[in-house]
Amino acid sequence: MPVSVVVGGQFGSEGKGKVALEIVRRNFGPTTVVRVGGPNSGHTAYDKAGRRWALRQMPAACVDRNVDVVFPPGSYLDVDVLLEEISALDYPTDRIIVSPWAQVVTDAHRRWEQEAGLVSSIGSTGSGTGAAVMAAIARDAPTFPLKTLHAEHHGLLAPFVRCGDTGELLADRLGSGQRIVVEGSQGFGLSLLDGGYWPKATSRSTTAAAALAEAGLAPRWVDDVTMVLRSYPIRVAGVSGPLPKETTWEEVARRADLALDIREYTTVTGKLRRVGEFDALLVRRALAANAPNNLVLNHLDYVGPAGGIGDPNSVVSQFIRRVEAAIGRRIDWYGFSALDIMAGREQATS
Repeated sequence: MPVSVVVGGQFGSEGKGKVALEIVRRNFGPTTVVRVGGPNSGHTAYDKAGRRWALRQMPAACVDRNVDVVFPPGSYLDVDVLLEEISALDYPTDRIIVSPWAQVVTDAHRRWEQEAGLVSSIGSTGSGTGAAVMAAIARDAPTFPLKTLHAEHHGLLAPFVRCGDTGELLADRLGSGQRIVVEGSQGFGLSLLDGGYWPKATSRSTTAAAALAEAGLAPRWVDDVTMVLRSYPIRVAGVSGPLPKETTWEEVARRADLALDIREYTTVTGKLRRVGEFDALLVRRALAANAPNNLVLNHLDYVGPAGGIGDPNSVVSQFIRRVEAAIGRRIDWYGFSALDIMAGREQATS
């Protein structure tokens, strides 16, 4: 069955949005994109006109405005952010479908995270997503201060709540041959259950299996799990958690002989990201948890130019070989820019 799941193999910001968009563009039939997670992470992609979009609610895979977008029960919606992005994209509202059971992030959720000190203690974005997760788990317990608000009870979402069960809707589309692309968020190292860095973690599991559960899709429908990596993993600034072999943006630029400023800032908070060396141990654990059939390595422009792929002795080719040897797995696709990806050696020659 035609379901693609896109997940991150490090600490997020691996370029999942660009890859999900590429999967949509390579699919010649009708496509539906499912966005799981909440507004606590940003996905970036460039539309066909070359305009850059950094989105927190709408999936990056929708920027060409040619797919249906589904927010399933396992999505967490900041309504103001969602409506702003729909307006900015000028997205056809009849192509957006929200589950009545999707969770709404409220002012109370955001306020609780701020007052709980999560922003300063674990580097949380303070978006309220984690508090919304807690409220859902508490199930309106009288002793718990946070309550859940479902999409069906938020008036501004009424135009998008047009079906009773988005899982059944997606199953019907699969039956008619449509491809479903599930755009996961964040990365394996941030996963609440299995990332290994608790409590410096996000509020959800971030594996392919978890994304499917949030989307309301059965595992047997999946024919593609694509895991996305970056040459130098990042974490957000401050006390966000360990980053093995942490280095500096200046050192990364020096190695690649880059004169430009390559420092990165987070989409949600605008803080300078921390950067580290490629961590094979983390990636091997992510491979075991996700079993991807496609592996993408982005940000190779931080290593060397794309032209080096044709030279086995180039710094880029040597870096890729070291990565493949360390993780015990070939790289299927390479990314040298924010705009596209290119086939790896085996893909190009097969």
